[in-house]
This record gives sequence, C-alpha cells and structure tokens, in this order.
Amino acid sequence: MSTDSAAGNRAASDEGVDDPILEIDDANVTYNDGETYVLNDASVSIDRREILGIVGESGSGKSMFASALLDAVPDPGVLSGQIRYHRNDGSTVDVLELSDEELRQFRWEEVSMVFQGAMSSFNPTMKIRTHFTETLKTHDRSVSEGIDFARGLLENLYLEPDRVLDSYPHELSGGMQQRALIALSMVLNPEVLVMDEPTAALDLLMQRSILQLLDDLQSMYDLTIVFITHDLPLVASLADRMAIIYAFQFAEIGPRDSIIGDSAHPYTRKLLNATPNIDAPLVEMQPIDGEGPAPVNVPSGCRFHPRCSLATEKCRAEDPQLDVFDEFDTDHRAACHHWQEAREEIPLNAGKASDWYDASDMADRTTNTQQSKTDGQPLLSLTNVDVHFTKEQGLLERFSGDPDTVRAVDDVSLDIQEQDLVCLLGESGCGKTTLGKTMIGLQRPTGGSVEYRGQDIWTADGSDSTISHDEIRSALQIIHQDPGSALNPNRRIVDILSEPLRHTHPNASTNECRSRIYSLLERVGMTPPEDFIDRYPHQLSGGEQQRVVLARALLMNPNAILADEAISAVDVSLRIEIMDLMLELQSEFDTSFLFISHDLSNARYFAEHGDGRIAVMYLGEIVEIGSAERLIHDPRHPYTEVLRWATPNLDLDAMEADDPPIREIDVPDPVDPPSGCRFHTRCPVAREVCRKEQPELQEINDGDGKAACFREHPDHEYWDSEPVEGAQRRNEPPN
Repeated sequence: MSTDSAAGNRAASDEGVDDPILEIDDANVTYNDGETYVLNDASVSIDRREILGIVGESGSGKSMFASALLDAVPDPGVLSGQIRYHRNDGSTVDVLELSDEELRQFRWEEVSMVFQGAMSSFNPTMKIRTHFTETLKTHDRSVSEGIDFARGLLENLYLEPDRVLDSYPHELSGGMQQRALIALSMVLNPEVLVMDEPTAALDLLMQRSILQLLDDLQSMYDLTIVFITHDLPLVASLADRMAIIYAFQFAEIGPRDSIIGDSAHPYTRKLLNATPNIDAPLVEMQPIDGEGPAPVNVPSGCRFHPRCSLATEKCRAEDPQLDVFDEFDTDHRAACHHWQEAREEIPLNAGKASDWYDASDMADRTTNTQQSKTDGQPLLSLTNVDVHFTKEQGLLERFSGDPDTVRAVDDVSLDIQEQDLVCLLGESGCGKTTLGKTMIGLQRPTGGSVEYRGQDIWTADGSDSTISHDEIRSALQIIHQDPGSALNPNRRIVDILSEPLRHTHPNASTNECRSRIYSLLERVGMTPPEDFIDRYPHQLSGGEQQRVVLARALLMNPNAILADEAISAVDVSLRIEIMDLMLELQSEFDTSFLFISHDLSNARYFAEHGDGRIAVMYLGEIVEIGSAERLIHDPRHPYTEVLRWATPNLDLDAMEADDPPIREIDVPDPVDPPSGCRFHTRCPVAREVCRKEQPELQEINDGDGKAACFREHPDHEYWDSEPVEGAQRRNEPPN
C-alpha cells in the first residue's frame, strides 16, 4: 500500500479548517497533595483527522499527558483542568465529568490507546482472537461482524489474519505483535488513537514501516492520531503538527515544517542539533548540556534556563507563557523570552548536506586507514563461525520429532584489530548480539573458531595455550543495552565499581581503590564523584547509569568492549554525548569497540568519528561491510539500501513518503532461512538465480569494503536471469 500525500501535504490541504476533536485546557497532574507536578498547565487543541506528534525526553511528562487524555492517570495522581471531547454529532463531553461506565465506553469506542510494549499488553495465555472477541463482547458489539472488521484491519497492516488470530502473542514477532495491537485498538472503530511510544521496542525498518501503515490507516479510517515519542526524527515524517514537551510543560507547538525548519525555542533547536542525523555534518551535531529536572526539583522561571546558553535573569525569574510570537505564523506557539535570539544564535544543522562523497578518494583513504590497522596480528579473529541454537519444545512437541534449529550466526569471518572500531548493524533477530557475545567469549560457537591474539578462546588453559582464560575474560568486556538491569539494585556505586578492582588490583588498599574509582568517575563525566559514589543505581538517571556501566568495564583494563545497543536506552539528546565519551575513552585506554546498533544514524556517527567500519548483518550473515560514508552514499547490497531508507531524516525535502525498497515487511524465520541469498524473499531486485545460489562476501569495485550480492559482478548469470515475482528489473551490469 503506498501513499500519495505526506503528512505535510495533508496538513496543507486542511489549512484554515478549525474543527477540534479534543480541547485540553490547563491540564495538571499532581502527586503528594498537589505539591509535585508531573504535568503542568498543558493546553492544546487537537484537530479532527490530524496527526499530532508529542515529543519529549524520558520523564518529561509526555506519557502522563497520554494518560490524562483518557482520564487514566494512575493513583494517587490527581488530574485537574478541562478535557473536552467533541463528538461527530456536534455534542461535547467533559472527559473528567464522565461516570465510570461512561468512561469505560469512552476509552475504547471513542478514544483508544496503543501502549509501548505489545507483549505486556496481551495476555500471554490467550490467543489473539480471544483478545478481539472479549473486547467486542465487553462493548456489546457483534462478534462475527467485529472479527470480519478485524480481518480487514490485519490485512491492511500486512498480516495474515488467520495466522495472527490463531496465534498466542509469543508466537508472533515484535513487529507483528505491535501491528496486532494496533488492530485491536481499532476494532471498535474509535475516532482518536493515542499511541504512547508504540514503536520504541522495534528496529528502525519496522518502525518506519508501521509509520507508513499508520499514515495509510489514518486516511482510510478518518482517524485522529496522537503519537507520543522521545524520537523526534521518527514522528517528524508522520505528523501534521508537533508539540515539544520539557519538564512537564509544553515548550513549543506548531506545524511540523515550522518546528523542524524554523523552531523558536532553544530546547527544540538544541534537540534537533543533538539528534544523530544521517545527512547532517557530523561536526555540527552537539549534545545538550545537563539533563531534564526531576518533578521534585523543577527550576523557577523558565524550566530550561539551567541548560540554555541564552538564559538571562528574566529567564530565571519569569516563567514564559506558551503563546503566539509571530503575527505571520499564528499556528506556531513557543514559551521563550528570547525566541528571536534563539533563531539567530542556534543555527539548525538539519537539512545541511554533509561533505560531498568521492568514491575513489574515500576508497583510498579507507584503504590506508585499514592498512595501518591490519599491520600485525588481529586482536580478535572469527573464522567461519556458526552459532546454532536448539529451539525450545513444548511437552507434546518433544514426542513429535526432532527439535528445530535456529541458525543465529552462519559462517561469519571477521577480524577486529588493535584499537579498532566495528559497528554491527541490522534488524532485531539478525544475530548481532549473538555474534558480539561469541566474539568476546560469552557464547560458545557451534562451528568455526574465535581467537584472541592468536589463542583460541575456548582452548585457553590447555597444555599448548599461550594466554590464560582469566586473562582473556578480563580483556574482553561488555556494556549491556539496559544499564539499569545490568547494575545490582541492592549495591551502592562504590561497591559495584570495587568488584572489578578486586580482580585487576587484588593487593590495592581501600584508599587506593577509592582513588581509582573517583578518578574514573570524573573521567566519564560524573563530577563531583563524591555526589554519586554512595548512591544506588535507581538514584541515577539513565545517562548516569550508562556512565557507571562504562566505568565498570574500563576498570578491567580491557582490550575490547562489546557495546550492545549501549545508547538505545538513553534519550536522543544524550546519545551523541555518550558516543563522544566512548570514543574519547577508546583513544585514552587503547581499547577496541564492537558497537551493536539497529540505527544507521548512530552507527554512522560512531564509525566515522572513530575511523571504523560498519558491518551489516541479515539472518545470521554479514552481507556488507565498509566505511560509514561509503555505505550511506553508495550502498552495494539491497538490504543496506533498505536500512538507509528506514533511517529517519530531519531534512524536510527528504521527508515525503515513498515506497520502501523492499517486498516483504517481516523477516523470515531463522529456523528455516530462505535458500540461496537469504534476502531474496524481500529484495526488490531479486532474480531467479538468487533463489538457488548463495553470494559470497567479496571485495567491491570502485569502493571500500565487501558485499555479498551478485549485482557486483558484471559477468554473473544474475544479469540474464528473470526477476522473481514482485521484483523489478533494475539497472544494467556495472562496468
């Protein structure tokens, strides 16, 4: 399904129409007998059939705003203000005045909610069909008619209705679960869909695909959508208008193009510049200093003033009102005393082109860089590595035949040099984490070998070993995706960081250990260290927790660190800061990094700043590897092109909806991967030979790196083979 008009065009076509479906006036959510605000004086009008994007950092109050729209604030929170809902028949209801029964009907039939975690939203003991039937019965709807409507919704979301309805939630992939949840939220045909981080747990390709599906569904079913997220580029391609929330207040509200291209609030402009962007010049991406305030420690005056370079005494004393500031753009409001100075002194990097790409020059530079790194023995070497898992079986399945085998990693060879940097990029389930853990000795391969400085990791401490197993384990460390779950909640930071020192410096005194910990905490930006050392993990922000995890890994004096989605759990505004810190410490501690990400913008920033490479994985195989600049400007594998398309872009000219360069949304089952080229079932240019023959990862022509695609070889039979069903005949053989 393709769209003929983007969000901006839809907004333009409705210009001048004033038809609000929800009006929120002075909405407040308080705790502690009204002393603590987690939503403060929120006022916004939501137009019928528009898509409003609500953007804010973690803990800014955006999810509380979503709960307020449905009068579903969790106890003991108190919601006040006015929330008026205008029905199609012209009547108006005050949501906060509805009875319990009226509210129950309102929440599903008129305003529906899609929560962040699809898995936690479904009952794991019930099939998807049962979720639909119970919802229909509860609201006295015809089950047969409702299921027929659900089938149509599932088909519009590119799902097989019978397969999905007859499955338990755990039998569906994350993307399929999220789409099924969207269909469930729409089964009563509501007017408004409130979506609270609905794609946060999904990789970029699935996120982008779901956003395109939402754009289609919005037009098809005349929906009003409130899309809440911390990821500004993600929602920018979908939204008609955007509202930026900071410290429990709206800082800026306006049309999408005005927010992205001509924002007025310093926070919005800094947030745009702090967002890793695939096209903007790297040198102009800058983190926002500091972090958002906690509800119990909100600054007086303008809440952003402690982090704002334009702050004056007036900002510290007076809280600016969210109001129209430009008579020529009355739909655009901002809460800032110095919006003119902000536009002048904080230039936006979005839409600026990065340096021009010269393929031959890039190939020479990359070859020279890699040649200097490949002198001598690799730090880590993977040779023909396989990692296969036996899929768990139920009681009845154990008697029905042999267990299925998941081919998580298949015949991968890769070298990591001293002080090297390699980013593993790919969709969820492609084998990135399994390969990373295999490389640092946390997962034993089922085939092939993993060597650390020439010593096989799994034969260390043998009779002919040259390096001990303990030495290898100390040299290879990991930074987990979720720093909160990686830290013992019952231990103070000083105790957590003292543990690795007991291994690396067993004879050090308590004072010596404290001195080392203080020094490293300062180095990772936690100053003064005495303010943090006696805290527990839950008393730290997400960015501070990530710094502690990084410090713990460095205390082992590692030669290589696996950073497994190490920045995905922190706010967009902090990602550049964390990546810069990791790159500085890599140089200072002579450490190699294996950086795992599903986000090409993050991988580009990390790889280009660290003179590293990006390795693209698909269904257990590396399908392309090369410099970030070459992969972005000149991708040689069709799957890399798909990841490039899926990466959100803040350039307004590049935001218009276009069809994805892919034939199927869902990844094939790794238990039974496709024959030949594994990507051929989704590839837009696959031909019959791709079904039968598997391409090898080989050096590419006129560029750096390698690719596993027949299109790189002008004499291959691919060019005389017929396209598979649904694929296109594109381009001639390369010269």
